[in-house]
Amino acid sequence: MSAAPANIPPSLVDLTVPVDDLNPYHRNPRTGDVAAIAESLRVNGQYKAIVVNRGTHTGRPNEILAGNHTFTAAKELGWDGIAATWVDVDDEAAARIVIVDNRTSDLAGYDSALLADILADLPHLDGTGYDQDALDELLDDDSLPEPITLPSDGQGSGEVAQVEYLQWGYLQWSTTRVRITAEEVEALNGIYQRYVDESNSDLGFGWHVLQQEHKETPA
Repeated sequence: MSAAPANIPPSLVDLTVPVDDLNPYHRNPRTGDVAAIAESLRVNGQYKAIVVNRGTHTGRPNEILAGNHTFTAAKELGWDGIAATWVDVDDEAAARIVIVDNRTSDLAGYDSALLADILADLPHLDGTGYDQDALDELLDDDSLPEPITLPSDGQGSGEVAQVEYLQWGYLQWSTTRVRITAEEVEALNGIYQRYVDESNSDLGFGWHVLQQEHKETPA
């Protein structure tokens, strides 16, 4: 085998095996974005090893259980070698590994506001799997938070009111949303408290913006 690609780090070089010696899993249910993975390999290198089954118990030698699309992307990039770790399991265990490796990724979620902040702080989006359109969608997400139920609509009717309110990191009216910082939230809370102290009421103030429950303070 020729030398390992330069973007396999020293910590993984000793795990490098020829890509031509490996075989994709014979029943992989996962579809992957090979182009995005290839971009990541170009920009970030291979930062984790794929998992390969030796095949003693399955009759299918050197079968990839985790990292099938990384393997495909590496081949498309012309890599001769790829870092791999090894197991030697039967068909049932192999299937479980393939499924759980994909399923645990599916079950994970994101703090969308934090993700957008991290992406926005990067000098460029190369190697992240995101492009500017995807980042803009995160930043401009206009999904409404759940409304809160209030004891009064502020008009003396006694009827329950529902309003839009602040979702942390955003100030929102209807479907218009503006990102705000923790410092700005503190400033808004300070203004709100001054308003209440001076008027003995929060009527007329956008109290719902601060996730504050509506309360009338006796004069």
